[in-house]
Amino acid sequence: MVHWVSDNEDSDKFEWDSDDDDEEVGFNAAGAGSSALASRNIDVPGPSTRVANGYGKAGPSASSVQEYVAMGFPEEMVLKAMKDNGDDGVESLVELLLTYKAIGNDPSVNNGSTSGCAPQAAEDSDDDILENWDTDDAGERNKGPAFDESGDEDFLHEMSRKDEKVESLVKMGFPEDEAAMAVTRCGQDASIDVLFDSIYASQTAGDGYYGNSSDHEDNSYGGRKKGRPGNTRKRKRFGDEAQGSRGSLDGINDEPMPLPNPMIGFNLPNGPTSVYRSLPGQAIGPPYFYYENVALAPKGVWTTISRFLYDIQPEFVDSKFFCAAARKRGYIHNLPLVNRSALRPIPPKTIFEAFPRTKKWWPSWDPRRQFNCLQTCVASAKLLERIRLALTNSEDPPPQRVQKYVLEECRKWNLAWVGLNKVAPLEPDEMEFLLGFPKDHTRGISRTERYRSLGNSFQVDTVAYHLSVLRDMFPHGMNVLSLFSGIGGAEVALHRLGIRMNNVISVEKSEVNRTILKSWWDQTQTGTLIEITDVQTLTSEKIESYIRRIGGFDLVIGGSPCNNLAGSNRHHRDGLEGEHSALFYHYFRILDSVKSIMERL
Repeated sequence: MVHWVSDNEDSDKFEWDSDDDDEEVGFNAAGAGSSALASRNIDVPGPSTRVANGYGKAGPSASSVQEYVAMGFPEEMVLKAMKDNGDDGVESLVELLLTYKAIGNDPSVNNGSTSGCAPQAAEDSDDDILENWDTDDAGERNKGPAFDESGDEDFLHEMSRKDEKVESLVKMGFPEDEAAMAVTRCGQDASIDVLFDSIYASQTAGDGYYGNSSDHEDNSYGGRKKGRPGNTRKRKRFGDEAQGSRGSLDGINDEPMPLPNPMIGFNLPNGPTSVYRSLPGQAIGPPYFYYENVALAPKGVWTTISRFLYDIQPEFVDSKFFCAAARKRGYIHNLPLVNRSALRPIPPKTIFEAFPRTKKWWPSWDPRRQFNCLQTCVASAKLLERIRLALTNSEDPPPQRVQKYVLEECRKWNLAWVGLNKVAPLEPDEMEFLLGFPKDHTRGISRTERYRSLGNSFQVDTVAYHLSVLRDMFPHGMNVLSLFSGIGGAEVALHRLGIRMNNVISVEKSEVNRTILKSWWDQTQTGTLIEITDVQTLTSEKIESYIRRIGGFDLVIGGSPCNNLAGSNRHHRDGLEGEHSALFYHYFRILDSVKSIMERL
């Protein structure tokens, strides 16, 4: 999926995309301190927060040793861990103790250094794993607190502007909380008309897009219904009595989304279509639209997304049916369901098929045949060394406790066997291959940036299978509005399908991602690529000017950020009102504008 990445927000506001693995990283230690230790989330990436370990170079104090003994750790284990940990800090020491406890490490074993391992991105950079840092901005971060009166004035000015917009909407009859939510979704620079439309869209979504059964039209074969039944509905202010059942729009419902098993969507290549659906009149294409987000988002989030996107139910698909790595995603779209076809050549479906050289070293007690969801970060060298030492110091095969520890780390970090007792993370070019991108697609930027960009991308083969129905519909090419483009997963999918892209309006925040897409475009395409940096700046006026210029859009595609929806990091899980995931509402706003303008012109 393509996620938006901020260029200048604090790193602790981000979480890395680990939506398919909600396991805790550490192991709970027995004793009174176990729950406290386990509550610390060591998955959170970013700048180090380690503090002094309390005993310094002179060695551990008796009191510090007894603190850990009271938690249930043997004194000899504590002394060894303190020696191995050195000056790496309390967090590292606790993690090392938990690891010793998990694998049953005898203090007499493992003479190598096994200081704590925290998740890190590629070793050539310690950037936050979901954030592109500007050099100047990073320098400012290291200077400590600053008391810039001009910054305070700007902040107060921004708050004043927001309050003015909220007050105006309240005077129009809207509840204050709904007005504030609209300003958050659309931004403080949005006009009152845009904010009014945003609130009305929320109400319309709550009332339901279906209307009566006459508004439905079968879209199995791509038929188009002229006119928008919703246009006959008068706008109602929120002060009116007859509002319908709007439901919750904040998306913070943590109830898990019931997902199908197996997660194959409406159909797989060479299989029958398992679901027949009838789309509401407002949803009939063209323009066609395709929206993606993480399948493990809470039920309340998917309910809200579906309600805004014409009450279309998500098609949940795991990319493990298309490649050798899992990627659980939900897709809401108005594309036909028949005449889908898979990309050729068919990619390998197992690890051994994708990377035959690993089979030589793969132990019999590792049952994995596919990788888990590909992440934006990789395991540290310290963790890899710890695994090697744990296996080297064990018999063959290792005891169950060691196997369990190693397998959990291998599954979490997608580690492959590359030598005797030696595991390693996937290389960026291997991730490109698994995700369906051409070789060297992301080459030319740092390893950290490559992992980040790839971890936030579409799985091309999966998306191309859904988009394949467009091939015969647009033999002369198509115009695409690509929102949250990332590294161009949608564009690569269309290209691999043989669909000419006459014009693509690409909206992507990350400069690194824009560079990757532009480089690929210049090498492979003859159409026109227009790049925009922020969806919030794509107003109805700009959309209309592009539509008049190129003759309309045939496809609106994209996946808004899932930073606030899922992942191992439990912080900032604010649903669709989160700072980044709230950008979904711009996808709906822009799509609705495209449909309205194209039907009016």
